[in-house]
Amino acid sequence: MSVGPPSAEPEITVVVVDDHQIVREGLAALLAALPGIRVVGSAADGREALHVVGEAHPDVVVMDIAMPELDGIEATRFLVGRRPELRVVMLTMNEDDETILSAIRAGARGYLLKGSGALEVEHAIRAAAEGGMVFGAALAGRVAAFFAGAVAVPAPREEPFGELTERERTVLELIAEGRSNDDIAGRLYVSNKTVRNAVSGIYAKLHASGRAEAIVKAREAGYGGN
Repeated sequence: MSVGPPSAEPEITVVVVDDHQIVREGLAALLAALPGIRVVGSAADGREALHVVGEAHPDVVVMDIAMPELDGIEATRFLVGRRPELRVVMLTMNEDDETILSAIRAGARGYLLKGSGALEVEHAIRAAAEGGMVFGAALAGRVAAFFAGAVAVPAPREEPFGELTERERTVLELIAEGRSNDDIAGRLYVSNKTVRNAVSGIYAKLHASGRAEAIVKAREAGYGGN
């Protein structure tokens, strides 16, 4: 009976999401060179991230915040809602208190500022993969103060249509933009049946007689960019 070498430590699989190609490719190359970390995909915006993460099933997503199509916080909320075990580490230029707390509320397990050193990024990914929460050195004290109640935590902005689920609000936003069910299904990488169910729920909860009335209600609340 032969005994092989001891098994290697399990790899941490990572997806990198950033709308700047140089940043995205540079970070992916940096991470790919680290032992025990394997980059399994990348995306240029939040909507693409939904598809890439759904296909690659990574352990950790390194996510920018300010991106076209779907920002990093909304993408994180959607992804973590679908896969609670997923670990998301924000890597962004944005360091205002409300954005940091919004990211935490969305399910992010880490928050770093762009310009963080390679070792700090590596540490954050490994810690997040192990279930920890990590914040960059420039932010750690402020975040600790939030959790300790030493400073006032900004209240989250009141979300219109609080009776709707997160998915229903996302679908309503796209309905308000005038998009069809087929288009919505393609953008969210879900089935047409899922969209139809969400639309039915929206009509019932908003007491809307149909799509036109739902669009009016949504646009009056600021949805659809109008």
